Amino acid sequence: MNKILILCLSVTMILTNVRVYSSHAAKGSEGVRPPAVAGMFYPNSPDELQREVSAFLETAGGIDVAGKIRGLVSPHAGYVYSGVVAAAGYRQIDPSIKTVFLLGPSHRTSLTSPSIPGVRAYQTPLGRVSLAELASTLRNSPEFVSVADAHLQEHSLEVQLPFLQVMLKDFDIVPILMNSSDPKALAEILVPHIADDALVVASTDLSHYYSYDTAISLDRVCTTAITAGRFSDMSLCEACGKQAVLTLMYIAQMKGWRGVLLDYKNSGDTAGGKNRVVGYASIAFVEGKEMTNTMKETLPAQDREALLRLARTAIEARLVEGAEMDRPRQVSPVFNEMRGCFVTLHKQGQLRGCIGTIEPTCSLMECVEKNAKNAAFGDPRFPALSEKELKEIDIEISVLSVPETLSFKDGEDLKGQLKPNVHGVILSQGMHRSTFLPQVWKQLPSKEKFLEHLCLKGGMSATAWRDPKTQVEVYTAEVFGELDLK
Repeated sequence: MNKILILCLSVTMILTNVRVYSSHAAKGSEGVRPPAVAGMFYPNSPDELQREVSAFLETAGGIDVAGKIRGLVSPHAGYVYSGVVAAAGYRQIDPSIKTVFLLGPSHRTSLTSPSIPGVRAYQTPLGRVSLAELASTLRNSPEFVSVADAHLQEHSLEVQLPFLQVMLKDFDIVPILMNSSDPKALAEILVPHIADDALVVASTDLSHYYSYDTAISLDRVCTTAITAGRFSDMSLCEACGKQAVLTLMYIAQMKGWRGVLLDYKNSGDTAGGKNRVVGYASIAFVEGKEMTNTMKETLPAQDREALLRLARTAIEARLVEGAEMDRPRQVSPVFNEMRGCFVTLHKQGQLRGCIGTIEPTCSLMECVEKNAKNAAFGDPRFPALSEKELKEIDIEISVLSVPETLSFKDGEDLKGQLKPNVHGVILSQGMHRSTFLPQVWKQLPSKEKFLEHLCLKGGMSATAWRDPKTQVEVYTAEVFGELDLK
């Protein structure tokens, strides 16, 4: 079998000697919809598929949530590209789930109303998954249609099934495709049928075919809007399954579920080049409060020292001939956790560079290595660090907790919730976004001045923080530096 690289449906695919299931069987006499993309998007061998999905589930990173996951936003590209991102969510679902509502886009057929197929089961190499009785009930209601051609070759729902089959023992599905239907109206129809043993999955990929850095910026707007339930910002979101995601967002709003970004990557991180990438996210909607805005634990001294050595040697390896990076050999478990971090360089007490990653999109060790290099050579405010300056700089690392959204009525309410010297703050308005680390409170102890400067940093008006439409997130940071070791 030739290696097949599939980012999404619109990528040109050359398939040679690939065993696939015949589409002529799609209208089989038993009313079973056979797999359309087995052998392309994922293996068509049951054993190979079981091994691959299990491996993704075992190795997936991402944020762990405390609380029951009731909804998932999950990607639908070929597993080589997005499988590890999808697994970040599926590995945490409740094994007692009995019904899964699958919501996804119809890539091939335009639909004016949500469509449910007229079959009794979906087939994958791992076996059959029956449709719930509810699927038939909804299909026969006036709000739905059943467009067989839309479902025959559609991959957006199909690629979710092997993950569900590995994680769940006995479940059925309500598969729904959509293009231009009203997400809120659909959510209102579905909510009364979503029992405690149900899961709602919205299938989507994010931005398509931008450069690596541009994709990250665009997708951040989308993932932030989804997790915060900011419907007004979804117009800025590039996602092929936006209608499905909006439906899940409305369901979450009605049910009181809270969104959290579990993992984000694009094809440049997984199995492709960085010139034209496709973005993928796993986002959970959870019952109850799934995290707090404090660090789980303090890093031990040896871990701090190892991360600081990693940061310094990552910079030295770029400047000094023959220098090698000192990656820790005895890896502490926290080094493999998904964490955001900032690396700050000071020279004679003055800022010499500071670059960071707020969202936890990679392991802590990767985050420190990447941002150490960026702070030294990629901060646009400063020239690239020279070899002569190496002995003059000291390095500081800030390890971040996962940002949480603050709801506030007005500026006074917001000020009352902020904790100086504890909270790092993120402000977002559309494409404008900026953050101050908790240590900035030392320079700007006044809450108003802190917020005004943060607004101006992000290209917003100085009073944008007073507007409840401005998104405010807070996080905490564990801060340590080389000067602490002296």
